[in-house]
Amino acid sequence: MLKRVLLLVVLLAASGMVRADAAPGADSAPVWLVLGDSISAAYGIPLAQGWVALLQQRLQARGTTIRVVNASVSGETSAGGLARLPALLARHQPRVVLVELGGNDGLRALPVARLRDNLQQIVALSRQAGARPVLFEMRIPSNYGPAYVEQFVASFGLVAKQLKVPLAPFLLGPIATDATAFQADGIHPIAAVQNRLLDAVWPTLEPLTR
Repeated sequence: MLKRVLLLVVLLAASGMVRADAAPGADSAPVWLVLGDSISAAYGIPLAQGWVALLQQRLQARGTTIRVVNASVSGETSAGGLARLPALLARHQPRVVLVELGGNDGLRALPVARLRDNLQQIVALSRQAGARPVLFEMRIPSNYGPAYVEQFVASFGLVAKQLKVPLAPFLLGPIATDATAFQADGIHPIAAVQNRLLDAVWPTLEPLTR
């Protein structure tokens, strides 16, 4: 049993990416915390094939020591992420917080004003902890009505502009019109296109590695 536990520890260390519930590492490597929903939690595919895992691999391939902690939870809303954030900040002391939230707020037609307020608080808490926040743009189907959709989509740009936060483009933008890029539910992307999700946001993330 002891040998099996030691082997598991070695494999996790070799993979680079760390789960949010793992104990903080003793090393001083800078941490990037991903606060996301099912898209970042690699719903329906192996976690090691999701875009967050691919981000860790790309960072390592470029010679950085950045350690990615994936704190994404399927079904998460901006309120849920905000509630979990203080403990995550205290535990991992990240240098960067990638905020991929809001999609489930929109799909549940939650008030846009509440979404903006939650995003603003997430940015504020991240900065207070010494981390640099990055917002990810979100979009929802047009059948939620033009007024709501317009306000929802605009929220991310408004918060980013007001608080001077980097805004990464919509993760699913490159595959949105390709039905074959999604799982049977028509919402979650398949493993084969996860690299395209990473490529969509990499121009925003790459400058943060310097």
